[in-house]
Amino acid sequence: MIPERTASPSSDTDVSRRHFLVSSAAVGAGLVLSLSLPFDRAEAEGAESFAPNAFIRIGSDGQVVLTMPYVEMGQGTYTSIPMLIAEELEVGLNQIHLEHAPPNEKLYANPLLGVQATGNSNALRGSWKPLREAGATARAMLIAAAAKRWGVDAKSCRAQDGEVVHAASARQLKYGELAAEAAQLPVPQNIELKRPDQFRLIGTPAKRLDAAGKVNGTATYGIDARPAGVKIATLAQSPVFGGKLKSVDDTAAKAVKGVRQIVRLDDAVAVVADHMGAAKKGLEALRIEWDGGNHAALGTADVARELEQATLKAGAVAQHIGDVDTAMANAATKIEATYQVPFLAHATMEPMNCTVHLRGGECEIWIGTQAIARVQAMAAKAAGLPPEKVIVHNHLLGGGFGRRLEADGAVRAVEIAKQVDGPVKVVWTREEDIQHDLYRPYWFDRLTAGLDKDGKPIAWNHRFAGSSVIARWLPPGFAKGLDPDSTEGAIDLVYALPNFHVEYVRVEPPGIPTGFWRSVGPSHNVFVTESFIDELAAAAGQDPLAFRRALLDHNPRARAVLELAAEKAGWGEPLRQGRGRGISLQHAFGSLLAQVAEVEVAKDGSVRVHRVTCAMDCGTVVNPDTVQAQLQSGIMYGTTAALYGKITLKNGRVEQTNFDSYQILRINEAPAVEVHLIKSSEPPGGMGETGTSAIVPAIANAVFAATGKRLRKMPIDSNVLKQPV
Repeated sequence: MIPERTASPSSDTDVSRRHFLVSSAAVGAGLVLSLSLPFDRAEAEGAESFAPNAFIRIGSDGQVVLTMPYVEMGQGTYTSIPMLIAEELEVGLNQIHLEHAPPNEKLYANPLLGVQATGNSNALRGSWKPLREAGATARAMLIAAAAKRWGVDAKSCRAQDGEVVHAASARQLKYGELAAEAAQLPVPQNIELKRPDQFRLIGTPAKRLDAAGKVNGTATYGIDARPAGVKIATLAQSPVFGGKLKSVDDTAAKAVKGVRQIVRLDDAVAVVADHMGAAKKGLEALRIEWDGGNHAALGTADVARELEQATLKAGAVAQHIGDVDTAMANAATKIEATYQVPFLAHATMEPMNCTVHLRGGECEIWIGTQAIARVQAMAAKAAGLPPEKVIVHNHLLGGGFGRRLEADGAVRAVEIAKQVDGPVKVVWTREEDIQHDLYRPYWFDRLTAGLDKDGKPIAWNHRFAGSSVIARWLPPGFAKGLDPDSTEGAIDLVYALPNFHVEYVRVEPPGIPTGFWRSVGPSHNVFVTESFIDELAAAAGQDPLAFRRALLDHNPRARAVLELAAEKAGWGEPLRQGRGRGISLQHAFGSLLAQVAEVEVAKDGSVRVHRVTCAMDCGTVVNPDTVQAQLQSGIMYGTTAALYGKITLKNGRVEQTNFDSYQILRINEAPAVEVHLIKSSEPPGGMGETGTSAIVPAIANAVFAATGKRLRKMPIDSNVLKQPV
């Protein structure tokens, strides 16, 4: 969701030069290791020590506690990251206990982002080597402590199942018995990590550590927080972004049983009650008049026109290879196309919510957030307090998808809590959630390509316009008119394209805010580039698979992924009339993924996705069950976008309100998904967002195979595909 900091190509895997600080001190008769993940390579190489951003604590009871700097929102983080420590520390996964990290940008910043956040599919990527090093260091120190007590050579001892064993004398000591002594020893240098052939946990299916609580109902999400005396509030915000509250008649609302208070803000009104039912009834009883402001006449077509016009002008050059103009002039065939993708909402199952208690110059917050330090900072500003006076309790997230990288829900809750005596939980209705989201940007793309006489691509020119989420969310990440999120999937393509030019034009749409959405830049760029590659194959009169494969001689990993997906999908095997297969290939979030979608187009133009076959090279697989689940999840999310997803504006207002008008893929519509993993010794790549971006072009290309009609605008319009009567 959030791009990595710009660095050399090996910056996400070359962690050997990122060292960690181990604090060897008896704290509660235990061993404490503070793992340092520096903010960037310059700091890592230029400083002697760094503030830690994750801690391993081994107590006298032998329990291993990991202070977790990442959040769990269904992606398996609370299982896969503890696996790294358990592997090197030689303990069972069930011996790792988690404590969520408090907000602290210095201590807990994601090393690949430079901020404390969970996003961009990089929690595991950022943890891969440092956390294993932390576990291995702890293991070495515990072995050394045991060897010292026994008066034997440490090389004659080994760690096993939370104990140090000396086989020659049949002696053993539990980690808890050794923790205090180990804490007094010098920190070993140049710890040797396990080889892949020595892994016992990594690469094996592991049961989710968070599953039991979610099944039996004991898991706590942000919406479950109930401090003593809490009241429940729900709200209505200006239906036009930037609008103001003009007037409100709350007479009927105050008469609703259980309603305690009406809170007025500049652009919103909230009803505070004993429970959600009363709050909703009170909200419905309000008679509100809004001042729409400057954007009260805005429509989706206005945004699209502005973006289309922007692509007629030069933008910031994102990548340039060769001489596109000369190659295009000499091309035997030229292909031109424009593409568009719409605004999209997140529609997480857990709607936005935040509980706040303001008292005595202090603010306490209960929430589920992907960016806890951001919540603390913005809540502090809203409350008029220093950040250290804001306590944030983070919980499990009932879906994030980038929506919970934002702190607007917490700010709203603080604004309301300032007028409420005691704690108040602010819960957005589904309608409020969908109509006041920060949406995946609308994009407009203009592409031109040239083929030689043999149908080989010799020129590629791509210019696109849209919002830069990074420019707002992390301003230092936007430089010289570019940011890595907006361009990922449009540049550094896997294909050999000798003359290649990409430009980006930043255009911030008026009257509608944009934000991170599951796979963000690639969710747009991969659809465009993989659809256009298919167009070139068709123009060349070649099979889409063969056309792609011919451009991958320099990239054996990408070629292997493509060929495996095609083989497992039965590419080339006949299908009945109305069905088609489409393929896509991407390198995004540090992973290679190919997908083949098999779809059916009915006479009325409706599209059904029957089967999706995936081949994935995501480097070393930590938990194969998580990889499969992530791909399945991403594919469902992306299929929803392809078939139904769009947010539209009319008179400045979002037209969609709930799942009846912002449709989500139903279980009976879900395709069968097959996942095939390529064994690799490379460091892990990202997983959480890959399936979402790869599926949309696979579906679009399959529709073309079935109907001969090219889809250049999402979502799929059944009227375009409807057969004439």
